[in-house]
Amino acid sequence: MAVKLVALDIDGTIVSGRGENTDLPSPRVHEAVQRLVESGITVVLASGRMFPGSVRVALSLGLTTPLICQQGCSIHEIDGSTIHEFPIDLGIATEIVAHAREIDRAYEWFNPLRYLASRESDATRNYGRVSGIEPEYRPDPEHSGVRPTGVGIISSHAEANGIHRDLVARYGEALHVLDFPEVTVAVAPDANKGHALSLLCADFGIDRHDVIAIGDSVNDAPMLAWAGRGIALAHSDRYALDASDEVLPPDNEAVAAFLSALVD
Repeated sequence: MAVKLVALDIDGTIVSGRGENTDLPSPRVHEAVQRLVESGITVVLASGRMFPGSVRVALSLGLTTPLICQQGCSIHEIDGSTIHEFPIDLGIATEIVAHAREIDRAYEWFNPLRYLASRESDATRNYGRVSGIEPEYRPDPEHSGVRPTGVGIISSHAEANGIHRDLVARYGEALHVLDFPEVTVAVAPDANKGHALSLLCADFGIDRHDVIAIGDSVNDAPMLAWAGRGIALAHSDRYALDASDEVLPPDNEAVAAFLSALVD
């Protein structure tokens, strides 16, 4: 394949993913990305972070390409302007938070720039840190006036799978459901990194077979499956591993070595 575009997840792929907003790509990753750009290969970041946390990493790498943010719920120019946004059905979102109340679980309600939660928790604090925003807490986020791109039920590792199955059984293809360790996130069916990457490649005039995507999590699986060459890391969750064509060793330096080899 002729590599024309490389799509990179951030947390767990080019940074450690420890939930610290001080994390930036290593010098080796920075150098490898710069070599790709200098050789004429387009590099795009595709993150679960909101725009402020994503653009911080992009600027540290010297990138000016559009950013895929919030699991693919939105695509932004480097200046923050929105290219595409995929809001969740408001009626379904309201039903999901009602369900969260029924089972006595905290929940989140978000759009590309605002993140609200019904209660503070480690999960909400960590997401705020990596996303570069301050979470907003109120008992009724659904009444904030924010038109959501997604909602999430905050639970535990043990409960998340059951909540995921329940939402899929209730809504089927009307939602795209992401099963994270402590949060089950529901977004619009077309709000995923694979669809967002396909839109950007159409804008760039790049065929999917000329695309490499690298990631490690459930939200990366759609873009790993869509790309001509999908690459996971050995520490990836089962969704990313199942969607990938090959697997790299579980560290950021292995990603840097792989990217450098593309130029070599």
